Amino acid sequence: MPKGSGKPIAKVEVNLEISPEQAEHLLQTLQLRFEQNMSRHKGLGWPQIRAKLEADSGKLASLFAMESTGGEPDVIGVDQHTGEYIFYDCSEQSPSRRRSICYDGEGERERVKKGVHPGGNAVDLAAAMGIRLLNEDQYRQLQKLGEFDTKTESWLETPAEIRELGGAIYGNRRYNTVFVGHNSAPSFYAARGFRGSLRV
Repeated sequence: MPKGSGKPIAKVEVNLEISPEQAEHLLQTLQLRFEQNMSRHKGLGWPQIRAKLEADSGKLASLFAMESTGGEPDVIGVDQHTGEYIFYDCSEQSPSRRRSICYDGEGERERVKKGVHPGGNAVDLAAAMGIRLLNEDQYRQLQKLGEFDTKTESWLETPAEIRELGGAIYGNRRYNTVFVGHNSAPSFYAARGFRGSLRV
């Protein structure tokens, strides 16, 4: 974790501005990933998903932000009650351009007061992207679809009772086992980002 130098880390940038050309390229990227990872979404078809994305520019912009920060979003299921398709960040390691961040804004402000400047915080970045942090149950669901965070870690949505005591939780995979650990919310590490979910 960066310590005490006071030298700011580059802020994580969220870009929701997407041109028609970028939108088409993103749709092609998502389709290719969808077709290459059918085990994540058995029984689902891409044409129906594409139609929903084309009808919702806001959700497409959120997926663009997920993709451009290294999340490699993919469909992992559908909500049978609402008909919404569910995307998770499915990058092998924690999204590469969302790291060196605290858990939330309060934690980030605590670090800045001490002269240490992280790249942002997971809660506010997720909100800016229009997505939600994965919670522990969702993270364990993701880990059943492959092996993720074998070298990195990802902040997870933290229960209020833990956060009120100053903590926050994160997940990783080591020794072929999924672990959920804890840190103080102001902590940040070069190998820890966050994973999010989006419903379309």
